[in-house]
Amino acid sequence: MTRWAIVLGVFLAVLLVGAPAGVAPAAWRLLAAFSATIAGLIAQPAPGGFVVLLGVLAMALLGAMPIRSALAGYADPIVWLVLAAFMMSRGMIKTGLGRRIAFLFIRALGKRSLGLGYALVLTEFVLASFIPSNAARNGGIIFPIARSLAQAYGSEPGATARRLGAFMMVLLYQCEVVLCAIFLTGQASNPLIAKLAETGAGVDLGYTRWLLGAIVPGLLSLAVIPPLLYRVFPPEVKHTPEAPALASTELTKMGPMVRGERLMLGVFVLVAGLWMTTALHGIDYSVVALIGMATLLLTRVLEWDDVLRERGAWDVFLWYGGLVRMAEALGETGLTKRFAEASGVVVAGQPWALVVVALVLLYYFAHYGFASITAHSTAMYLPFLAVMIAAGAPAPLSAFLLAYFSNLSAGLTHYGTTPGPILFGAGYVSQRDWWRLGLLCVMPHLLVWGVVGPLWWRLLGWW
Repeated sequence: MTRWAIVLGVFLAVLLVGAPAGVAPAAWRLLAAFSATIAGLIAQPAPGGFVVLLGVLAMALLGAMPIRSALAGYADPIVWLVLAAFMMSRGMIKTGLGRRIAFLFIRALGKRSLGLGYALVLTEFVLASFIPSNAARNGGIIFPIARSLAQAYGSEPGATARRLGAFMMVLLYQCEVVLCAIFLTGQASNPLIAKLAETGAGVDLGYTRWLLGAIVPGLLSLAVIPPLLYRVFPPEVKHTPEAPALASTELTKMGPMVRGERLMLGVFVLVAGLWMTTALHGIDYSVVALIGMATLLLTRVLEWDDVLRERGAWDVFLWYGGLVRMAEALGETGLTKRFAEASGVVVAGQPWALVVVALVLLYYFAHYGFASITAHSTAMYLPFLAVMIAAGAPAPLSAFLLAYFSNLSAGLTHYGTTPGPILFGAGYVSQRDWWRLGLLCVMPHLLVWGVVGPLWWRLLGWW
């Protein structure tokens, strides 16, 4: 009840403050519903999809907008892109193609513990280009393999955790947040962030542009973070010669690729290729995703029951569609513009670069208070973007920084994004070590994404 009281308290507080001069009462009621929804996503009195559905209902009941308009977010193409991509990720897991890719990397790179970690990270790099659920990638494919490898070397939670398992869990998580940042499909709320960038600043963050902006700092991060963790939190087992042999054994058990895997691989190549070349053919990202999903259904790689059982996809569909419409509606009311104008007065006279640095740091460390990237970005992305632009910062620079740091900041804690509880819950790493190592990775992220990143985007001519 306490959590619901927080949600209701936020809702009533906004209403009681009252709309300032020049703001329509309906727009202020919309702000109250939106604020309460964000409070619900943070306090989590109920699943996120249910909380957002209540927010959509509140908008209609309060007269903030007609019900047809309140539900319009569920017709947004990018919502269907996320839904279809989730369904395709089901095919990747069902056919076993994801496991095969992992064992191929392990066979090639797994002779040392650091190489073993890289093998799993590279597997997820491939999967993240296609699968928007980091829980499905990590929990369904990567984590079971990592835990099995640790156990094969006698590393269990407790006295033997540091033999291999502790290092693997921390490495996978700290690289996970980088992978989330590299791809638009890196995690489920990235398309929402892209929508917010378009709404708040008119900045295009489509699949290709997101990837192009992230690939240089992303690869640099992946080159820096694992060796850093290997140095400060080393595994006792440095050499893992049995891992490639184990991978070969598993590949032998799997046998040659069967029809389902071959079709899944073909769909993967087709969809990823079309997403990366949208500028050449003009087919919308969501249409490409639906083509992939339809192909898997028509070829019986997926059955309709698989679609119905994909609970995570439908949950994301519910909260995502509602939030997309709320964010758009707020922009239409002019409230975000008024906030930007007011913020411009506050930061007037300050160098925009100084404002950007201060806000990026504040945005980053604010994630200590959030249990999901979705709640963090929904609550803070648009206001921080508005303040940066009001201070004179280039809109593309501001949009990209906040988009990527929305993901990177999840590395601070064991609850920052869904794979955190999965990997931390294995019991190999204490909370003290997990948080300490998360804090250690802050400086590399700030230097790579906060310095190299803007230089790269400048070279691309984006600001």
